[in-house]
Amino acid sequence: MWKCNQDGLWVHSLVLYIISGVACFLLHIEYKHIARLRLLHLKRTTLNPGQFTVLVRGIPKTANESCSSDVDDFFTKYHASSYLFHQVVYKAGKVQKIMTGAKKACGKLDHSTSTDTTLDQSRKAITYPCCVCGASSNSFQLLPTDEVAKNIDNEECAAAFVFFKTRYGALLASQALQTSNPTKWVTDLAPEPDDVYWSNIWLPYKQLWIRRIATLLGSLVFSVLFLLPVTFIQGLSQLDQVHRKLPFLNGLLKQPYISQIITGYLPSVILLLFLYTVSPIMILFSTLEGPTSHSERKRSACSKVLYFFIWNVFFVNLASGAVISQLNSSSTTKDIAVQLAGVIPGQTTFFITYVLTSGWASLSSELMQLFGLIYNFIIKYVLRMKEDTAFVPTFPYHTEVPKVMLFGLLGFSCSVLAPLILPFLLVYFFLGYVVYRNQLLNVYRMRYDSGGLYWPIAHNTVMFSLVLTQIICFGVFGLKKSPVAAGFTIPPIFFILSFNQYCRTRFLPLFKTFPTQDLIDLDREDERSGRMEHIHHGLRSAYRQFPDEDIKLEKILTVRNDEDQDEGRSSSEPNGEQTCKEQEPGRDLCHPTLEGLPVSRLRDSVRSIAFLWTAKKRSGDSALMN
Repeated sequence: MWKCNQDGLWVHSLVLYIISGVACFLLHIEYKHIARLRLLHLKRTTLNPGQFTVLVRGIPKTANESCSSDVDDFFTKYHASSYLFHQVVYKAGKVQKIMTGAKKACGKLDHSTSTDTTLDQSRKAITYPCCVCGASSNSFQLLPTDEVAKNIDNEECAAAFVFFKTRYGALLASQALQTSNPTKWVTDLAPEPDDVYWSNIWLPYKQLWIRRIATLLGSLVFSVLFLLPVTFIQGLSQLDQVHRKLPFLNGLLKQPYISQIITGYLPSVILLLFLYTVSPIMILFSTLEGPTSHSERKRSACSKVLYFFIWNVFFVNLASGAVISQLNSSSTTKDIAVQLAGVIPGQTTFFITYVLTSGWASLSSELMQLFGLIYNFIIKYVLRMKEDTAFVPTFPYHTEVPKVMLFGLLGFSCSVLAPLILPFLLVYFFLGYVVYRNQLLNVYRMRYDSGGLYWPIAHNTVMFSLVLTQIICFGVFGLKKSPVAAGFTIPPIFFILSFNQYCRTRFLPLFKTFPTQDLIDLDREDERSGRMEHIHHGLRSAYRQFPDEDIKLEKILTVRNDEDQDEGRSSSEPNGEQTCKEQEPGRDLCHPTLEGLPVSRLRDSVRSIAFLWTAKKRSGDSALMN
């Protein structure tokens, strides 16, 4: 229990004022600095396609033949001065990509054999392994070209990337309400091309609110269920409860070293093992919400993990360890307040151990990349799979940022009542700066830039920590029967809240959108320098729905029979092979998002179809000769 005399409370009040003032001063400097870096990032990334692109969702169905026609008609009519062109999004599932490529292959193969009377176009029983899905297939059918085109058109979904001539035009279109129905023609600035989360782009917009409610309920249920292991862990941190609940350990607990390990070190280790399951589950919940970018998904997971840590690691540990076990039916409000006053000093040992196990140990693990080494060992030596040398991970913001913010909360809340934890936290933050800086520069790669959007999360967490510190000190000073010291904690609360509102008004809008003045200046500079035409040309290939490393369908070779080879020689075509590009149907099925197709299985399927076609044709020729 934290104790001090009545005359010494003013010292703690003075320290509280100093901590609050210095924290707000540093926050203001950092907020201003990061906002300036964000604007500088906007001016330097002049070739960012996301500044010219708007993501449109909730496209209503009309009598037109395709979604593409609807998008073109709408933006040509209402944004004629700034509209450039558009790109419709297709369903991005793996199976959907393979099936789309297989349909195109069958259509092109059918076009090349449409004049051949020896090839039966009907469906016949053939036993041959299907290379698309890995199972066996008893029959196949070559679809007509118009039917393939119709199926591909039906796979368009109610979403599209719309490109504009200027950054200012894209900004106006993204912020404007397009129709009287807010759920139709919903526009937002598109993320960077490498930041797009294609699996969620095609989700119906009307589903998103249901998904968000479902994931919120799932997160709450998971947090409630996590109370069980946390309560058990805190029971281990108190020696009398261990004697009562685990009587068979009484002999071991008589030894001082064993009792210190069980009550001090073991609870933090068990809690840390349980916490390793939090980040994967929260990233799953964030994915189910339907974010359209990887950065948005990680920011959502970061907020969920942060709320989870603050609730379960801080509040629940305090309540289960020092309040719930001591309350009884006759407890009054004052008794509960007295017990709460002694919570934080009584849990200092647990939090120090938690800083050592979750903080210091995690930094060493991060520096060694322990999990990466274990994963690589299993992939290479246990599963005997080929190592992907080109894979470089990105920084796990959704796991590391909440951890740092939680330690900041522990530092603020314990700074006045239990300052013994501060040296351990200072060592952690110093080592963390060195380790994380090295990892960001030399280990992880940056696929996309979020533009400092994690900073508002950090700022709000620090504000919450400062207010919580004032409330804790107000309760403690009041219980010490020092109304003067308790009264001195009230003004900092209003000052902190006012400072937070000032930051929300002065800096936060810069993190939600881009200033019009800077965008117009960039547009005029690009027009004067002649870069605007080059930027418009690059927009056509900026957003690729399918990866660039996939082999294009036009490069897949089909084997021809001897008769075709003879004809090929006479027509000066390559011997023994013909590309699919030379067999394109009359109707153009190309689409900017279909330039690269999943190939490993699609290529095998095309080769299998070509093999069956050649075998069938040769058997027909043999029958005619006989």
